Formats: sequence, structure tokens, C-alpha cells
Amino acid sequence: MTIWLDGALRDADDARVSVFDHGLTVGDGVFETLKAEHGRTFALTRHLERLTRSARGLGLPDPDHDEVRRACAAVLEANPLPLGRLRVTYTGGVSPLGSDRGEAGPTLIVAFAGATRRPDTTAVVTVPWVRNERSAVAGLKTTSYAENVVALAAAHRAGASEALFANTVGRLCEGTGSNVFVVLDGELHTPPLASGCLGGITRALVAEWSGAKETDLPFEALEQAEEVFLTSSLRDVQAVVRIDGRELGTAPGPVTAEAMRLFDARCAEDADPRP
Repeated sequence: MTIWLDGALRDADDARVSVFDHGLTVGDGVFETLKAEHGRTFALTRHLERLTRSARGLGLPDPDHDEVRRACAAVLEANPLPLGRLRVTYTGGVSPLGSDRGEAGPTLIVAFAGATRRPDTTAVVTVPWVRNERSAVAGLKTTSYAENVVALAAAHRAGASEALFANTVGRLCEGTGSNVFVVLDGELHTPPLASGCLGGITRALVAEWSGAKETDLPFEALEQAEEVFLTSSLRDVQAVVRIDGRELGTAPGPVTAEAMRLFDARCAEDADPRP
């Protein structure tokens, strides 16, 4: 495996980040995960724009989009795989041991790993922990992922692939690495960004293409939903067949199936749909 690190391609065994990098010591970093098929990224422009929004939210310098594009292209060329996860990580760089940021400048890493197509359906669980919609990093895609690691492990123990969070006021928010859509009375809804959820790239495209409404929903809406599906860069649109112990019947349902069809068709037409 070949990785891009601070301006150059390196073999994975030789790619080294300082133990004093702020992304390691305090989680001071942001990242993007993109789907890449046969050397071609999907929605790269949207991902770069979100990377910049997240960096600004942490007070990091704007990433150089041209450099990130070059890095992505170089890594994909060096690692020819039919389908994979392209990860762009941008951290506060070498810094003191503490929350203060150093003067060395950011670290940029681009890495790629193979993936398999996700199944069309999955199971999820709800968890007792919440997203803080008033957090300083709400809506930012930061490298501080510990609470997602804990919640996802709980999901795996329950035989599910994802865990869903409420926010601090009991409203439906998101998954550990996905956004959630629900069908209520035949209409498609997804939580608004004010819930504290991440503004997912796939979420935005699905909402735009399918006409989903951004709706502030109680967490209990999951109990009444006729259909539920998840979206993310690697899941695309994935139907939920079970939430905790509740079976949702035959999935994907008609609304989910149409969202899947639309997403696949529009992606085939345009690999970099602009905002």
C-alpha cells in the first residue's frame, strides 16, 4: 500500500507521523472518506468543501484543494483497486503535549483501502448516549471519533452494523458514521443539521434527488417509521430491516427502493455532482 504524506507518496511501512502530532495526542484534526471505483472518486468537490468547513471550524488553515486532488489521484494510481475507501486526514500537525497548537503547520495524509459493496439491507440499534447539538464541533467531521468507536462496538455486539443517536433534547440525530432517513405516512424525512448531525455528502444528494424533507423528529419516530434507511459514502443508500428488536418487514420498501434507484442512476451520470 502506498500513502501520501506531507507532499509525497510513501510506502505504508515508511509513512510515519510524529508522536507529537496534534491529531494523535488530542484528536485535533478533520477528515473525509470518499468512495473510489476503478481509480475514480465520487463527489470529490463536495468532500473538499466539507473538509474546508471542518478545518475552519477547528481553526486550522484551509487545506490546499489542488494538493489534495493531486494526492488523491496519485494514491489511486499507485493502488489500483476496483472499489475502496479513500481517506483524507488533515491534522493540527506537530504540537506541544496539550491542547495548544504548535507552529509546524498541518499534516496531510491520503490513504486508500479496498472495500466490498455493502449489502442492500442491514440492522441497527439505538444507544443510550447522545450527540451534543450545542458542541463546539457539532457538524464537523473531526478525528475525535472515540464515542463512535464505543457505540459501533455496541452495535456489533448486538448483531447490527450501525448505532443511532438522539441528541441532548431527545430528537433523532444520526448514526456513528451515517445519516438516517425515515418514512412516515409515506413521506421521506431526515433530521435537520440543527439536530447536530453531520452534513453528509450522500445525505445531501439523496435529499435533493428524492425530495426528502428536513424534519425535527423525536427519537421515537424510529418506532413508528414504515421504512428506514442509512446513507454514507460507502453505504450509498442502505435499507434497514431491523431496529433493536423491531422488524421492519420486507426491505427495501418502495420509498427506499426508489431512493436507491435514483441515487445509482444519478451517480452513474455524474461522478462529481457540484453543489
